[in-house]
Amino acid sequence: MAAFFQSENFLNYLLALIPIFVAIDVIGVLPIFISLTEGMETEDRTRVLKQSIITSFAVSIGFLAVGKFAFAVLGVAISDFKVAGGIILLVIATTDLLFPQKTGRLPGSTLGVVPLGMPIIVGPALLTTIIISVDLYNYLPTIFSLITNLLIVWVAFSYSTRIIQIMGEGGAKAFGKVISLLLAAIGVMMIRRGIFDMISEFSEHVTS
Repeated sequence: MAAFFQSENFLNYLLALIPIFVAIDVIGVLPIFISLTEGMETEDRTRVLKQSIITSFAVSIGFLAVGKFAFAVLGVAISDFKVAGGIILLVIATTDLLFPQKTGRLPGSTLGVVPLGMPIIVGPALLTTIIISVDLYNYLPTIFSLITNLLIVWVAFSYSTRIIQIMGEGGAKAFGKVISLLLAAIGVMMIRRGIFDMISEFSEHVTS
């Protein structure tokens, strides 16, 4: 057991947790969840929460299952996706930092599926992050990280009202900005790694 915690495999599990946590931005989406479920009975709110978590997990796993196959069919390399995904993350983070908006939607029977499950929890940022996480850390650490972070979302949403009361609306917004800044940094990192991979792939092709 001690050897596992000191191994590179354990490090992969640990490293995979961080970018997915940042991509989901659970504190940042808490006010949206509260706004969309405001006035709901506890039973209805729990149903919406279950819908959102199940939808998020199903969409993420489905994307993991077919993502690389779709790349192969389209002739897209992982390095291409790293650069494109990094640009998307950077744009999303920059937009949130410079042009914050609060969107609302009236509750309905599919509120947990759309928009909570997709695209609020599972948006372009998360889909981009998990497919690149597989390339960096392999499937098991990525799936473990996804499940762990969705459990964090479950707990945070379950106690959403108390968390916002403790942090205050200003504190939640400030934390969301910090998360957006980290997301921008991860986007730049992905672009950098993608470009380096492209250079390496080109060098190997020239020398072969």
